[in-house]
Amino acid sequence: MSDRPIIDWPAWTDSPAGRYVLDWEQAQLDSLVSNVFGYHALQLGLPQLDALRENRMPCRALVLDAASGASAPYTYPQRPPQTVEPHRSDPAGVAGRYAPGARPTLWCDLLDLPFEAQSVDLLVMPHTLEFTRDPHRLLREAERVLMPEGQLVILGFNSLSLWGARHAFGKMTGRPFVPASHDLIAFTRIKDWIKLLGFELERGRFGCYRPPLANENWLERFAFMEAAGDRWWPIFGAAYMVTAVKRVRGIRLVGALKAKKPVLAPGLAPAATHQTHQTPNPRI
Repeated sequence: MSDRPIIDWPAWTDSPAGRYVLDWEQAQLDSLVSNVFGYHALQLGLPQLDALRENRMPCRALVLDAASGASAPYTYPQRPPQTVEPHRSDPAGVAGRYAPGARPTLWCDLLDLPFEAQSVDLLVMPHTLEFTRDPHRLLREAERVLMPEGQLVILGFNSLSLWGARHAFGKMTGRPFVPASHDLIAFTRIKDWIKLLGFELERGRFGCYRPPLANENWLERFAFMEAAGDRWWPIFGAAYMVTAVKRVRGIRLVGALKAKKPVLAPGLAPAATHQTHQTPNPRI
């Protein structure tokens, strides 16, 4: 684990800059997941964001990383892997503190998800890749548990933005601007990684074009940059959202099996056949 200073995520989400980013991400997720159908939907990490509140799947759960909880200041209290059932086995109110909407919560190692292969229809990872010690392995786990045609949603900070530049400079001076345990992952790298795993990029969206300011009044003064950024410099937003679909390609037979065509052209007969050699000559 790196010794560099890391901003505590729950405290950052209460700051003006944190609320600004989370409000944009919540609005994007509400619009997106409402049109995703299936049976199982999971949110990996970041309980301050209710990624599945507008989704209508019957089984929705929050998955938190218990494996790194003891050593990482940006995660949540370490607990053994277990499912927290609200209103039944949660007398201390753990789910109420961490799971939005009193949703069932599972504490486990995100790099070893306890789900069967091809069992999840929707998987949302809000800033999860920026905190895991092995983002490649986490993406492989996401590919494993998603069903064919299942959707993967990734949210993160854009390293090619003013926010990314301030964060990179702040790390060198010991004052990072956004909560991330590792270097920010560029949007282009995310696209390459998911394509290598067989995902098909469906859409990508940037947002939060205001300068990286910690004061709420100054953030409000630059509200005009939202519309301008969407039109003139869309790839330089502070945050991005990527949606990808798991594609499983294979050979599929459609219709009745056709008979094999003869090698000879129609109307031609072979000069000698097996029967002509075996049939005795009637003249002898």
